[in-house]
Amino acid sequence: MIETFDFGEAIRKLKEGKKAARLNWNGKGQFVYYVPADRYVAKTNAAKSVMDEDGKVNYRAYFALKTAQGDIATWVPSISDCLAEDWIEIE
Repeated sequence: MIETFDFGEAIRKLKEGKKAARLNWNGKGQFVYYVPADRYVAKTNAAKSVMDEDGKVNYRAYFALKTAQGDIATWVPSISDCLAEDWIEIE
C-alpha cells in the first residue's frame, strides 16, 4: 500500500528537499519540488535591469514542476491540490 498524505505534509517534505506528486496525476513521471530563495546570475535583459553589483538577482522561493514532457515549469497548486489527501513522496 502506498502511503498518502495531505498538502501540508507535502509542503513539509518539499521543504526538506524531497519530491512529491498526486497519486492520480495524469502526467507520467510528473512531480513537484521546492526551489529555495537564492541569488542567480541575471540572464535576460529584464533581470539585468534589476541585478545587483555582482550581476545577480534575488529570487523568492517557489515550487517547480517536472512535467510529463520532461522540462521544468514553475507551479502553483490548485484548490483541489491544496485540499487533496492523495499526495505521495517520489523517490
